[in-house]
Amino acid sequence: MDIPQLSTQLTEAPTPFPNCCLSISSTLIAHLAWLLPKKPSFTLSIGCGSGLLEALILHNHPNVQITGIEVSASVNRYLAEEDFDVVTGTWDLYARAPQAAAWMFVYPREPKLVSKYIEMYGDRPESSVQMILWLGPRADWVDYEPCFRNSSFSEVCIPEDVGMMEFEMLAVMRRR
Repeated sequence: MDIPQLSTQLTEAPTPFPNCCLSISSTLIAHLAWLLPKKPSFTLSIGCGSGLLEALILHNHPNVQITGIEVSASVNRYLAEEDFDVVTGTWDLYARAPQAAAWMFVYPREPKLVSKYIEMYGDRPESSVQMILWLGPRADWVDYEPCFRNSSFSEVCIPEDVGMMEFEMLAVMRRR
């Protein structure tokens, strides 16, 4: 199914979709698009997987620019070629990361990778990154919160009622 068709299936209630860890709702898509920087700035979705969430945001909110990155091009099913790039391995950092205005981590697998991005690119004064979004299971937040605590992104907001399943959450960290 293509993105326009999938987009019509979105409702206010979060729904599981094949090829996406996160349950997605029209409410969540709208909230993320409201948060994310507008063109010409861009968001980097680190570990975008199939690209479904990112493609739905791009389809419904053309004023937002997202580049999804993954370790394998074969994983991407939904993002256009110009909105997708690869890194050479699970520990490789994307060279354009400091140029992004925002980073998005959706169901990341390893807190050390998040910390590495912040240490190598996010905390540097020349970095353009102003915000980091983390979306995943509430139970995992305890493992990821320390990544931000002692960084330039220690200002944490956890909004409620943004169209996610009860066991999932969104954390928004802004540069202080």
